[in-house]
Amino acid sequence: MSRAWQAFRALRLRLVGPAKELVGTDQFGNKYYRVPKHESRAGQIIPERRFVEAVNREAYQYQIGDFPAEWEAWIRKKREDPPTIEEILRNENYREEMKKKVKDVSEKDKLLQAKEFEEGLVAEPSHTQVKGHASAPYYGKKEPSQDPTSTANTFQPGVWMPPGSDSSQNK
Repeated sequence: MSRAWQAFRALRLRLVGPAKELVGTDQFGNKYYRVPKHESRAGQIIPERRFVEAVNREAYQYQIGDFPAEWEAWIRKKREDPPTIEEILRNENYREEMKKKVKDVSEKDKLLQAKEFEEGLVAEPSHTQVKGHASAPYYGKKEPSQDPTSTANTFQPGVWMPPGSDSSQNK
């Protein structure tokens, strides 16, 4: 290179900073870049920056799972080297195997619990019913309940009476 070109590159590096380097892409098409550590024109040391250019996404539209965990670890500087495609695929296969194993173990556990219940070894799990809440199956309907219920516009008293309030005790 000529001296003029080298001087121009040095001046550009001092004024603007180094250009971003494409490090890799993932299976979704996201591109990962880094800007190496450099010195600003004021003499400050600017640390390395890592960032991603997402495919067809605005910053506010990011969701969990848009970026592979390996690339996210690289961006957050939890790992030094960027991941390889083979590593990402190997880890994805491992996660799928784990999901399948967890599902199998959960099904076996449910069968074992049912068997133990039939043999009388354990009690049946209790089921909680929510009353007076929007998640209740009778929300908005006027059905009697043991407890007082309340919604925004209605109040339904319960059948419970405080002790000592019987009409026979008032006489």
